[in-house]
Amino acid sequence: MQSRLQHRLESQDKGIDMSPLIDVVFILLIFFIVTTVFVRETGVEVDKPQSMTASQIPSRVILLGITAQGQVFYDGANIGVAGIRATLQPLLAQDDKPVLLQVDKTVPTSLLVQVMDEAKLAGAAAVSIATKQ
Repeated sequence: MQSRLQHRLESQDKGIDMSPLIDVVFILLIFFIVTTVFVRETGVEVDKPQSMTASQIPSRVILLGITAQGQVFYDGANIGVAGIRATLQPLLAQDDKPVLLQVDKTVPTSLLVQVMDEAKLAGAAAVSIATKQ
């Protein structure tokens, strides 16, 4: 009788229960996903001009990128100058965020002024240009 009991106890799986650990990992994952601040990037790299008076801006901004080829990007999509107003109006209607332009230093001033005008016509209260110190 005792040998059967010993055999049954030895045959039972002696592993560690992983379900509480998996639960904790998933809860932490959900916590970090929910608390992360999502910022929409322009989707392009530009060579920004330098400025001695550069300052920090708020983290909640609308980013537009203007490449050296004159393309205007928002959230990785080439919207062009003509698409700025249609893209920004719904965003600015939800929340009046400042617009930040990431402009390549070789972009002509006329194109920069066009983009700034379109952003203002879309309802942007503040339009700034990103620089590096």
